[in-house]
Amino acid sequence: MCEANAYYHKNGQEELILEGVDVVEPEEEGRFRLVNLFGEQKIIKGKLKSMNLVNHKILFEK
Repeated sequence: MCEANAYYHKNGQEELILEGVDVVEPEEEGRFRLVNLFGEQKIIKGKLKSMNLVNHKILFEK
């Protein structure tokens, strides 16, 4: 399985956005659509900071 958890990274802390993300799509500038394996979707504002799929982690900055 290749899904990862998405987090906001702020002040050295990680805040969970969505678990089990398997789709990350850019929307309008500064927004991303995240979809998990259960079909739950979230549109978030931010900047992609890093993706580490081996560790199943996607980090965004607000």
